[in-house]
Amino acid sequence: MTSWSGGKDSCLALWRAQKMGINITHLLTALDESGLKTRSHGVSKALILTQGQALGMNNEFISASWQDYEQGFISKLRQLHAEGITQAIFGDIDLIPHREWEEKVCASASITALLPLWNESRLSLVNEFLEAGFKARVTCVDGRFLDESFVGLEFDAQFIASLPESVDACGENGEFHTFVYDGPNFSQPVRWRSLGKQIYVSPPEYGQLSYYFDLLDIA
Repeated sequence: MTSWSGGKDSCLALWRAQKMGINITHLLTALDESGLKTRSHGVSKALILTQGQALGMNNEFISASWQDYEQGFISKLRQLHAEGITQAIFGDIDLIPHREWEEKVCASASITALLPLWNESRLSLVNEFLEAGFKARVTCVDGRFLDESFVGLEFDAQFIASLPESVDACGENGEFHTFVYDGPNFSQPVRWRSLGKQIYVSPPEYGQLSYYFDLLDIA
């Protein structure tokens, strides 16, 4: 099973795991409370399903607020373990609190957490992703780091070169998120369309931060 946002890091982690000979059969994606789009990236559930079909995977979902996210994730992991899943792939690179959380929730479900990208150079991972032939679009940016002009762009060498020095090439600190629509493990490209850009301001308890989304759905 791969913890699946639909973005570049989870996709590269899946690709690496596949090349290691690990049999991955399921993608687990967290949706927001509406159950219609992904929790952080704003991509439609329908598009994630189409992505799963192109990758030959079974899609699994949880729909949760941030408050009940952890319990929902653990419950789904326990269900998958009962169905025979023993390993979970994650795309985190070097943020220790993220790894600690992943290992904790997996342990609660008797599943082993695997992080194929762990502790590698962020820029080298970006280069590996692009050189492998993956194609992705920037679907969300955090207004603290990037302005609205960056959302909706192709994630490519030109995008990386345009980033301010303070912004990580992988967006590992949450500066931006992506949606992958083609690559070496896709049977065919995912056809998508943009429903337009949208600004979201987080609630006061989460700092009233501004995020810019390019809302994607199936073409």
